Amino acid sequence: MSTYILRRMIQTVLVIVILSYVCFYLMTLMPGDPVELMIQSNPKITSEDVARLRELYGLDQPAYKRYGTWVGTILSGDLGYSRTYRVPVEELMGPRLKNTFILSLLSLLLSLAIALPLGIYSALNPGGKLDSVVNFFAFSGISIPSFWLALMLIIVFSVQLGVLPAGGTETVGIDPGNFFNFIKDRGIYLILPILSLSVQQIGSFVRYARSSMMETLRNDYIRTARAKGLDSHTVIWRHAFRNALIPLITILALSFSGLFSGALLTETVFAYQGVGKLVYDSIIANDYNVAMISFIISVSMVLLMNLLADILYGFADPRITYS
Repeated sequence: MSTYILRRMIQTVLVIVILSYVCFYLMTLMPGDPVELMIQSNPKITSEDVARLRELYGLDQPAYKRYGTWVGTILSGDLGYSRTYRVPVEELMGPRLKNTFILSLLSLLLSLAIALPLGIYSALNPGGKLDSVVNFFAFSGISIPSFWLALMLIIVFSVQLGVLPAGGTETVGIDPGNFFNFIKDRGIYLILPILSLSVQQIGSFVRYARSSMMETLRNDYIRTARAKGLDSHTVIWRHAFRNALIPLITILALSFSGLFSGALLTETVFAYQGVGKLVYDSIIANDYNVAMISFIISVSMVLLMNLLADILYGFADPRITYS
């Protein structure tokens, strides 16, 4: 197991290096570097000043040298400076990561709490009325565009009913020292984004849970367990559900990696101050320090969650070994 984990960690580092260089190179191809923005804001700037600034920022160097300089800066603990927000990247990323983590984690927990029981019950009663209803809403949730659903929720609950805020993260000027009022205020702003994210996740999780459970229930060892006289609860949860977890672990691992990458459309529509919206704004403004750090976090989480899923396979199914 330790050899397998070490090998996968080395592969993870190599993938991060390769993808980060590709992303860095693509960012250098975008128009509007820092010096060009300075030229636009100061038409009296001279050509000597432009040359000096390009040398100062390293923009006169080829992409691979600039990438090496950037990596060295990152490894020294300096994440760089955001040109758009005029603050160090670590000060900017911290609150945004926290906001995205709260939003994504709550929507994931809500989705699992609803989807897993519905998926398992549908698998136990295929073709029934409830199964048809669950499948209908699952396919509907998967098919609905997230931005359209977000807009409909705003129109219904914010514009027509006026019971929930249309966007934002918290009330401006609220006192964070009053813990209960602060939590209540944040919760009100989270309701609509969580609903928007959960609908699609519930549909996907229901379909995966149903199909995985139905496939497991057809196996010979399930019929053997029932023939031995085991009660339905033991057969379903100890034998069937545990073996049905293999594909679900993969889906959950990939979903969990999204906790740190943000939901771009949802955060943008609701003006929620998370990582997704930050990445979008940074790419538009060519703020490559922020965009690159966000990209590294997203890629690292996806790769690490895949590794965690592979490790959890062995706990869910003892037949899986890594020797």
